[in-house]
Amino acid sequence: MTSFSIQTFGCRVNQAEAFYWSNIFQNFGLKYEKDYFRSDIVVVNSCTLTSRADRDARSFIRKVSSLNPAARLIVTGCYVERAPEDLQKMPQVWCLFPNKGKEDLVDKVISLSCEKKDSPVLPFRSRALVKIQNGCDFKCTFCIIPSVRGRSVSYEKREILAQIKEFIKQDFKEVVLTGIHLCSYGSSLKPKSSLLLLLKEIEKIKGLSRVRLSSLDPRFLEPHLLEHITTSEKICPHFHLSLQSGSDVVLERMGRKIKIKDYEKILAHLRKKSPHASLGADIIVGFPGETEDDFMKTYRFLNKSPLTYFHVFSYSPRPGTAAATWKQINGKVKKERAGLLRDLSVRKNVRFRQLFIGKECDAIVIKKEKAQDEILTSNYLKVRVPSSPYCEREEARVKILKVDRGETTGQVISL
Repeated sequence: MTSFSIQTFGCRVNQAEAFYWSNIFQNFGLKYEKDYFRSDIVVVNSCTLTSRADRDARSFIRKVSSLNPAARLIVTGCYVERAPEDLQKMPQVWCLFPNKGKEDLVDKVISLSCEKKDSPVLPFRSRALVKIQNGCDFKCTFCIIPSVRGRSVSYEKREILAQIKEFIKQDFKEVVLTGIHLCSYGSSLKPKSSLLLLLKEIEKIKGLSRVRLSSLDPRFLEPHLLEHITTSEKICPHFHLSLQSGSDVVLERMGRKIKIKDYEKILAHLRKKSPHASLGADIIVGFPGETEDDFMKTYRFLNKSPLTYFHVFSYSPRPGTAAATWKQINGKVKKERAGLLRDLSVRKNVRFRQLFIGKECDAIVIKKEKAQDEILTSNYLKVRVPSSPYCEREEARVKILKVDRGETTGQVISL
C-alpha cells in the first residue's frame, strides 16, 4: 500500500488543507505514515510569510531527501506561488503545485492508488480543521499573502456544513474554523453572507460540542459578531487577533487603518463578556521606521492589555511589498525587541494560567503518550495529566493543579 506524509509550514489555513488532503488520500487507499523517512510520498505545504519560512522549507526538503531518497517530494503552498524557480532548482523535488493548482495535487497523489475506502480515521488530529475562506482583499504594506493567495474567496455554506457533519461521524467533538481573513467570510458569495450567519448554522449541528475560531482581524469585528462569539455556548472562549503593533504611527505605515484606542475597546469588551477567555495576538517588531518610542508604546500597550499571550515576529521584508523597499531596522535591534516581547508574553501567560489552579475546566484529549496525556481546555490551556485509558478526541473534565513557566499539569476528573 502506498504511504504518504504531509509536512505543513505556516498558518492554520495550511494546516486545514493538510487535514483535508489526508482525509481524501486515505479514502482512496493511501496509508498515512507519521515518519517522513519511511513514506513513499511526502507533501510539503509551504509558507513564505518570512525569509525564515522559505529556509525552513528548503532545509526540510533536503533532510527528507537525504534520509529517504526514494520518496516522491511534492511541494505546494505560498512559497511555490511566490518563487517557483527557487524550488525548481532543487533536484530533490519531484513536482510543484502553486496554490491555484492544489486540486491537481490531490488528483496527482490519489492517482497513485485506486483502492477506494470508506470513512478514513485521521490519526494525526484530535480537532477537525475546516477551511471556510481563502485569500485577502487588503494590502497591508508588510504582507505578501494577497499576492500568493489571491482575492478573498468564501466556500459555500452547504459544503462547510456537510464537511463538519462528516467529521462528527469520525468522532470529532471540536472544529477549528480557518481562513486567511475569517471576518471576510461571505463577502464573495451570491447572495452575500457573513461569518455571524455561518456560525449560527454551524452551532445547530447535532453532536458538535465546540467551535474554535482561528485568527480574527479586529478591524472587522462588528458589534453583532463580537457579541455573539462572547456569549455563544459552543464557541470556545479563545480569541486570537491580528494586532501587529501597539503604536498608531507604525499601524498607519503598515496600512492597518485602525487606532490603538479601537484595540483597547475590543479587548475590554472581550474580557468583560468572556472573563476566562484566552486572548492572543500577532505582533510584528522591527517594522521599517519603528523607533524606540514606537516599540516602547507597543510594550506598554501589551503589558497593560488583557492579552494572555502573543506571537511575536521580527519583520522580514517580502518581495513585492511596499515595506520591503523602505529603510530597514538593524537585525540586532529586531532580535532584542522580539526577545523582550516574548519574555513579556511568557510572564503574562503564566499569570493567566495561575488563575485556574484548583479549578475544573472542560477539555478534549488531544494527545496520548505512554506516561501522560495532553488535553486542551476550551479556553486554550494545554494541560498534562497522568496517562488514562481514554482516547483522543474524547471530552474531559480536568482540574488544574500546577502551573510553571513552560507547563500546566492537572488531573482528569471525568470524561
